[in-house]
Amino acid sequence: MNDIDANKIISKYIKPIFGFALKRCRNIQDAEDLSQNIAIKVYRALLIKDDIQDVDKFVWTVAHNALSNYYRDIAESTIGIPLEEVAESLADTNFHLYSDDNDTVARLQKEIAYLSEMQRKIVVAYYFENRKQTDIAKQLGIPVGTVKWHLFEAKKELKRGIEKKRETSQLKFDPIQFRSIWIDGTVAKKSPKDTLKSLLAQNICYCVRNKAKTVNEIASDLGVSPVFVGNEAEILEEYGLLSAQGNKYIVNFLISEPTEQLLALQDEIYDRAAELFANKLYDELLSCKLLDDDSIVCEQSEGVADFKVSPEKDINFVLWTLIPYIAARSGEKSLSKDVSFDEVATFRPDGAYNIIQAEVIPDGTPLSENYADMAKWSGPMWYGNGKHILWQINSKWSDRDTNVVLYAHNARRVLSLFEEKESNLSKDDCAWLCQNGYIKTYGQDTDFRKSWQIVILSNNEIRDRLLAIGDRIRNDCRKELQALKEPYEKAVMSSVPPHLKKVQAYELQFIFQSDGLFLLHCIKTLLNNGKLKPPTTSQRKSLSTLIVNE
Repeated sequence: MNDIDANKIISKYIKPIFGFALKRCRNIQDAEDLSQNIAIKVYRALLIKDDIQDVDKFVWTVAHNALSNYYRDIAESTIGIPLEEVAESLADTNFHLYSDDNDTVARLQKEIAYLSEMQRKIVVAYYFENRKQTDIAKQLGIPVGTVKWHLFEAKKELKRGIEKKRETSQLKFDPIQFRSIWIDGTVAKKSPKDTLKSLLAQNICYCVRNKAKTVNEIASDLGVSPVFVGNEAEILEEYGLLSAQGNKYIVNFLISEPTEQLLALQDEIYDRAAELFANKLYDELLSCKLLDDDSIVCEQSEGVADFKVSPEKDINFVLWTLIPYIAARSGEKSLSKDVSFDEVATFRPDGAYNIIQAEVIPDGTPLSENYADMAKWSGPMWYGNGKHILWQINSKWSDRDTNVVLYAHNARRVLSLFEEKESNLSKDDCAWLCQNGYIKTYGQDTDFRKSWQIVILSNNEIRDRLLAIGDRIRNDCRKELQALKEPYEKAVMSSVPPHLKKVQAYELQFIFQSDGLFLLHCIKTLLNNGKLKPPTTSQRKSLSTLIVNE
């Protein structure tokens, strides 16, 4: 822009600029200095810029910028400066383009996020959107006087926030991440793992695992805007993962953070328990000849090309199912149940009813091979339809999806097809069962046949006889198993916050029973001593899966 046009613009704006400065400065001298500073900055910018489309907006942007610098220069912070004055700079969306120092604006913007939701809405509408108080009141359905009161209170809160040095915890720069999440109970359309998928959700829960905190306190700990924390906390509360205590939240599920010593103790007692139980179970199953009973059906037909050739029962494959099943189900009648599932489980809004556990392992903590194996473990899982139950575990030796929501959907379909007459099964149904390792098919059209590749207990009698073997072994090992559990239970309970001790007590009732870690140790014990053989590649999809009468 040439000098003549620039002078014309300055002449037009010089009085409005002085009025702008006079209204906002401490005295007339400062107003004169500020207005002169604004005029010089505008004039110089006009001489070098040819692309200014909105001169009025440009002039007042520079004015707001200069005013913000004036406030910064007269004090080390914005303490004591009216919100209305600083907010004028905030209201300009292009402010940052011309600012040499945005510290004042950034600090105020941060503190606005710590206001209550109502105060935040009113402040943004009034100062950022330049809306009238009457309009704001009408939109929010509150009296104008209430809007004025919230603005007054917001200014006080902002001043206190700017004066206060907000403390942050280590989570701000070193967030935790759940190593694993377990679900005990039923799931529905949405798995709790999905709700806890984000790092923000996990750290919010971890932050309040022992003590209830407000949204602002959580936000300060995490170094995150309270706006995001508030929204996430509401979702977590809706799904029962957080509990509200007044205006504070506290976690509503178990989050364990085991020490190196506790992990070592855990490995030691589970190894010893598995040696006591699994070896005796394996030996008794083979010696009693019960595995040859026709009521234990397994048409596992690896290497058999002709359906007319009846393969011998693959005992090793059968044991991959029966050993973890008996380990999980035996001893149920004598199991001490001081705390019931209904006392501690949570109803989720999607219809799920379960208990959730998560684990955090500090970086650098030595981990045994078992922990890597548990990352690939799921179960035991079971689904019943009133007639039959599909029971299953997934592990590093099997080859199935570990999604618990998908399991429930698939289990329903498997049992329905299992109960269907063979002649009524469609080719699509058979293809799906084959793809997922439940059956193999032979022949075509009128000669079409199928064979179930999983283990089936065809009556209740054989089920009870198998579980009776496990009951006897447990009774024989009862004192040794109890002695192993006691120090571990005491160590675990010592780290649980008071409001979750009953939940933890419920879960500890199943140590060396249906907990996945015990089943894993049983399998590994038998693999390590050569009694159990690894499954073949073609058996992995069918592994450790059982259908039994309900």
